[in-house]
Amino acid sequence: MIKIQKTDFSIGNITKNLKKGNVGAVVSFVGVVRGFSGGKKVSKLEYECYREAAEKSLREMEKSAKKKFAVQEIIITHRIGTIKPSQNVIMVAVSAEHRKPAFQACEFIIDEIKKKVPIWKKEFIQGKGQWVKGENAKS
Repeated sequence: MIKIQKTDFSIGNITKNLKKGNVGAVVSFVGVVRGFSGGKKVSKLEYECYREAAEKSLREMEKSAKKKFAVQEIIITHRIGTIKPSQNVIMVAVSAEHRKPAFQACEFIIDEIKKKVPIWKKEFIQGKGQWVKGENAKS
């Protein structure tokens, strides 16, 4: 399941939705906004995306991870809009019969998101915004 949304998400509800069938492991990664960057206080981040392309890319990653690893279900939720320090940004959660493929799939997905998905972040420090450079950074 893929979701791109402005509102926060419930880590507990996402995890609960993965505990179906013959599940022996649920592995998740939750990314949150850091309070400091380069030693300077961050006031907020703003995320933008090209929604259709981002959803397509996330679905392809989900399909690829299911094919490559012995996992059952995958939920990827990414927020867009303005997000403040300590708030949730992204959650990747994977269920599997065994822990090792769940860990592998979760790591694979978050690494691929950072490289390929057209979601960009603008970091605000002392009232000034700057696009954060990354492998898929906005010019």
